[in-house]
Amino acid sequence: MTTNHRYVWHKQNLQAATCGAWHGDFSGQSTKITTDTRTINEGDIFLAIHGENFDGHDFVNQAFEQGAVLAIVNQVVASDLPQLVVGDTKKALGMLGQYRRDDHPNLTVVALTGSAGKTTTKEMLGSILGKMAPTLITRGNLNNDLGVPMMLLDLTDEHRFAVMELGANHVGEIAHTSALVRPDVACVLNIGTAHLGEFGGRANIARAKAEIYSSLSSDGVAVVPFGDEFFEFLNESASQFTSRILSFGERSVPLSQASLSDDDTAMLCKQGVDSVLMMGDLFADDVDVANTYSNFTLNTNLHVDEIESLPVHLPFMGMHNVVNAQAAAACAYALGVPLELIVKGLESANPPKGRLTRVAFGQHTFIDDTYNANPTSMLAAAKVLEQEETTKILVLGDIFELGEAADDEHHRLGLNLAQLHIDEIFGLGRHMLHTVRGVNEIRPIATHFSDKDSLLGALNARLDSGAATVLFKGSRGMKMESLIDALMNA
Repeated sequence: MTTNHRYVWHKQNLQAATCGAWHGDFSGQSTKITTDTRTINEGDIFLAIHGENFDGHDFVNQAFEQGAVLAIVNQVVASDLPQLVVGDTKKALGMLGQYRRDDHPNLTVVALTGSAGKTTTKEMLGSILGKMAPTLITRGNLNNDLGVPMMLLDLTDEHRFAVMELGANHVGEIAHTSALVRPDVACVLNIGTAHLGEFGGRANIARAKAEIYSSLSSDGVAVVPFGDEFFEFLNESASQFTSRILSFGERSVPLSQASLSDDDTAMLCKQGVDSVLMMGDLFADDVDVANTYSNFTLNTNLHVDEIESLPVHLPFMGMHNVVNAQAAAACAYALGVPLELIVKGLESANPPKGRLTRVAFGQHTFIDDTYNANPTSMLAAAKVLEQEETTKILVLGDIFELGEAADDEHHRLGLNLAQLHIDEIFGLGRHMLHTVRGVNEIRPIATHFSDKDSLLGALNARLDSGAATVLFKGSRGMKMESLIDALMNA
């Protein structure tokens, strides 16, 4: 027999969460609150959001017709549907999510943010914690000020862990969502150039991401990326809220700044060594990256006299995913999860759709990495393609949300891509013109296309000349997966 663990909303707890005013008689109950009339089922509550291009209040009667039992609104709407009037439904959504979180005192929450790798790390960590107890993880891209409280509303009484992905389009957003989820462990994966246009520089991105630490209690654990350029800033930011800080990864530091004895420093100096590789609290070595998996040894560096190490066979390709795995391991280790169980979770994790997933097409292999893109993740994906043995073709679409830096960032990406062992690059979109220009300044291997049809024609012709591995990537709005669909369904 299946038990329904869904949380039940009724007049009393809705009132307690939102402090709204009632219009009409509501004496029922519901287990689901939704903002989308397309997903409404009999007995649901409809929360009407007023957005830039739509107003949910226009759909209250439609929600009623589809079986909704209550509408949560900014102001009264002419409808037979009972309404809870809250004045600001966006704020009310956050209050409802926070109420649900606060009503779940035995929940342990890990919050993740970063410019790249959030979704993959979330899946890895969910796989680890899911081996211990029921675990809620963020669905899709529900990581903003609306998506995070919607995920909190999915909490059931059986959940013991939650892995919450927190994104940001503006300063203050992560501080808000972090306060809603109240994490026990908060992790910044990296500081890149995603959403560069909104923030105006990487330093501002680092400040925005560091907000995730602001809701930690003194007993909470901050996880910081040891190898990131902004490590010192993130470490200092986290230390304002907790003294419990774990790092992951590795970085090269000047010999003068290394924590070595005077004798060791003098010896290395005589040998002409000017920098050394330092390891974080959790780190990987013996790394072997293949085209469908990665092998490495996971190590803990927390005890001076003993390093705990275990081999990992990770079903993800790419060095960047080895780094993501170290971040997931650090978050789990912060919760006291044994290293053996962390390894089992990593080895059974599944790559999310559109994240370096491989598809066979005749003699060719397509690598679908179309979920989203930023300059950091695009270069990482290209390095994955570089490991292939057949002809290597990179198909790239524009990167969005880079603001005034878009053309320069795309050009810089092209200069970096030209250093890799890629055979051919196809660029699609207005900004990719600058990437193609950057590549061709060093190696004449890139072609620009202004539309998908012309790119498909050229790619089809190229595929007729022999076996190839083709990697597709671009920002979500470019819908680069449509190229894969078109090729496979022609």
